Amino acid sequence: MVEEQFPSNYYCWKRLCDQYGGEIKMVKAPASKNRGQAWNEALLEAIDEQTRVVALSHVHWADGTKFDLPAIRQRSRAVGALLVIDGTQSVGALPFDMEEIQADALVCAGYKWLLGPYSIGLAYYGPEFDNGIPIEENWINRLHSEDFKNLVNYQEEYQPKAWRYSMGEQSNFVSLPMLNKAIKQLLAWSPEGIQAYCADLWKSILPSLQELGCSVEEAGFRGEHLVGIRLDDSFDRQKLNTVLQENNVFVSFRGNSIRVSCHLYNEKKDMELLLDCFKRSKKESSVHSNSISAI
Repeated sequence: MVEEQFPSNYYCWKRLCDQYGGEIKMVKAPASKNRGQAWNEALLEAIDEQTRVVALSHVHWADGTKFDLPAIRQRSRAVGALLVIDGTQSVGALPFDMEEIQADALVCAGYKWLLGPYSIGLAYYGPEFDNGIPIEENWINRLHSEDFKNLVNYQEEYQPKAWRYSMGEQSNFVSLPMLNKAIKQLLAWSPEGIQAYCADLWKSILPSLQELGCSVEEAGFRGEHLVGIRLDDSFDRQKLNTVLQENNVFVSFRGNSIRVSCHLYNEKKDMELLLDCFKRSKKESSVHSNSISAI
């Protein structure tokens, strides 16, 4: 997996490694100009004959770096490793083609880009997991659980394929209709449409941000809905945090990047306000220096 992975996608693999004598190999982000491309190359190089599982997101949760899943799938298959994708940070806002990527498993929390409620998620499990043992033992994931009159005739077998991994109380009469409605709306908007809209928002301020000393991943290696901004030393980070709060601009500080998540509810005026917050957080000496250079 890549470094600074979301904790939930680390702890589960750490437990399995501890249990079976495995080892987690973290692929660090290179400190280079073409960071996204270099990180993808380093990940592909790290996958070898000792790799059993490649576990990562389509885009990094902290800074939006996009990973080349088709190439990673090809490499993982060549060494006999499973590809398990955390789609929470992207599915719903970024196109994801299962037929092309052919992940062995895809797991998504429902509350984020799927626009659903908390406490529910969706997952796909490929043939490698057809006979797996679920985490949760409940009545509904056992074979023939739909036959209520025979529930007292306990079953040793689970429901077939992915059905066995469903949570207890999966027939949630509030959350499921909400998630279903949200997915229908997303299909109407389309992930491609969401990406195009967000890309247009960024076009309005990205050159100005870069002139200020901010850096982001190249267009081919970032999701437009989730962008990590890195600052040089000319910024007062504490002042930036204060200015953002004063202007009700909500972003996330993740590791050494500032994560900005935009969607269809954002407008260009929101991006202009974000840009203004960055301008106001420049250190005084940097502002003076820039002014002299401009003259």
